Amino acid sequence: MKKVTVGAAVVGAAAVCAVAALIVNHRMRKSSKWGRAMAILREFEEKCKTQDAKLKQVADAMTVEMHAGLASEGGSKLKMLITYVDNLPTGDEAGVFYALDLGGTNFRVLRVQLGGKDGGIIHQEFAEASIPPSLMVGTSDALFDYIAAELAKFVAAEEEKFHQPPGKQRELGFTFSFPVMQTSINSGTIMRWTKGFSIDDAVGQDVVGELTKAMKRKGVDMRVSALVNDTVGTLAGGKYTQKDVAVAVILGTGTNAAYVERVQAIPKWHGPVPKSGEMVINMEWGNFRSSHLPLTEYDHALDNESLNPGEQIFEKMTSGMYLGEILRRVLLRVAEEAGVFGDEVPPKLKDSFVLRTPDMSAMHHDTSSDLEVVGEKLKDILEISNTSLKTRKLVVELCNIVATRGARLAAAGVLGILKKMGRDTPKQGGSERTVIAMDGGLYEHYTEYRMCLENSLKDLLGEELASSIVFVHSIDGSGIGAALLAASHSMYLEDQA
Repeated sequence: MKKVTVGAAVVGAAAVCAVAALIVNHRMRKSSKWGRAMAILREFEEKCKTQDAKLKQVADAMTVEMHAGLASEGGSKLKMLITYVDNLPTGDEAGVFYALDLGGTNFRVLRVQLGGKDGGIIHQEFAEASIPPSLMVGTSDALFDYIAAELAKFVAAEEEKFHQPPGKQRELGFTFSFPVMQTSINSGTIMRWTKGFSIDDAVGQDVVGELTKAMKRKGVDMRVSALVNDTVGTLAGGKYTQKDVAVAVILGTGTNAAYVERVQAIPKWHGPVPKSGEMVINMEWGNFRSSHLPLTEYDHALDNESLNPGEQIFEKMTSGMYLGEILRRVLLRVAEEAGVFGDEVPPKLKDSFVLRTPDMSAMHHDTSSDLEVVGEKLKDILEISNTSLKTRKLVVELCNIVATRGARLAAAGVLGILKKMGRDTPKQGGSERTVIAMDGGLYEHYTEYRMCLENSLKDLLGEELASSIVFVHSIDGSGIGAALLAASHSMYLEDQA
C-alpha cells in the first residue's frame, strides 16, 4: 500500500511540477511576446521622432524647394503653380453665384448669395454627393457626366428668386483639388490624379472644357468663371472676412497649401505685372520630399503599394487618407511578431485601408478608464474581440505617434512658407499679423492633431512671433471661396460698376 501511495505522490508531484512549468512557460512566452510588441513600438517611435532641430531642417528644405519651383517649371518637387488669381475677394461682391467643389471622394454643389459692401453672405445652400468608386478609376466623360447630372438636379430644384435675368448665364467657381497646370483664371490642364483617383484619359485635358462639355450634354446653362484649387478657395474665403489672411492650408483626405507671393519673386512668371503686384501660388506641397523627413519601413511599403509610388510623400505622412493606414501596418506587424491579438493574425488587419483616420481619431481621443471606444473599434472594424487594457493602451500610443509626427511635419511646412514670406523673424516695431486659413476634415475633427500642429508652429517660431500668428478655421472655404472667386471674376462685373 505504501509503495502505491509513494508512487501516486511522485506522479502527483510530477504533474503539479509539469502544470507549474507550463504556467511559467506560458507566462514567459506571454511576457516575451509583450516585450516584442513594446520593442516594435519603441523602434517606430524612435524613427518617427520630430525634434525641433529636425523640423527646422524640414522647413528650410521646404523654403529651398519653393524658390526652385518659382524659378522654373519642373525645377522642384513642388509645382508652385501660378493660379492667375491676382485679386482676392474684397467684400464688395454682389449677386448669386455657384460653386462646384470636387475635393476627394465627395463633391458638393453650392449656391451663395452675396450682399455687396457690408452685406456679406446673405444666403448659402448646398447639396452633397459621393463619387462611386468605379468612377474614380473610369473615364473622364463618366465622371463629369455624373457631376453635371447632380448640378442639373440642384439648379432644377432652386427657388425662383435665385433665377438669373433673361440673357444672363449662371456663373460657377470650380474647385478642383488635383494638380492642374492653370492656363488662365478659367482653364487648366489636368497634370495627374491623387487621392485614389486614376482617370488616364483626363490627364492632359482642360478640366473646365471637360466639365463644360458634360454640362452641355446634361442641359445645364452655366459658365465656369474661375477654376480654383481647394486651398486657393480657402485663401479667398478667409480673405473675404479677414484681411490679414496670407496663407491657406488644407488638411483633409489630402493636403496642400497656397499663399500670396510678390510677382517680382516669381522668375517663371512672364505675363504682365498685375495691379496688385501679387499672385496666389498653389504650392501642391503634398509632393514635397526631403532627406530630413522621418520615413519608416511602413511609409516605404505604403508608398510602394500605392497608385502613385514615389509621389506625394509629404501627403502620405500627414493627411487623412493615409494616417489610419500607417497605423494598420504597424498593428499588423505587432500582430504577426508579438501575437497581441491572439495566436492567429486577425484577417481584417491584412486589408489595406480598412482602418480609416476618423476611426484612429476616435481611438486616440478615448478618455474612458477602460478605453471602451478602442475596444469597440477593434471589434467592429478589425473583428478583434476581448482585448486587454494593456493592448488597448498600446493602440492609443501608436495613434499618438502617427498623429504627432503628421501634425509636427505639417507645422514645419507652414514654417517653411513663413520663412519664404519673410515672416519667420521678429520685426522692429512689432511683427505684422499673419492669419493662416485652415480647412479640411482632419484639421476640423482630429483635435489632438490640430492642437499639436498649432502648438508646434508656435514653439518653432518662439514666444515673440507666436502672438502675431493666428489660425482661423475657414469653414467650407473651398466651396464658398470658389463662389467668391466666381463673383470677383464675373464677366458681368462691368455691368454692375
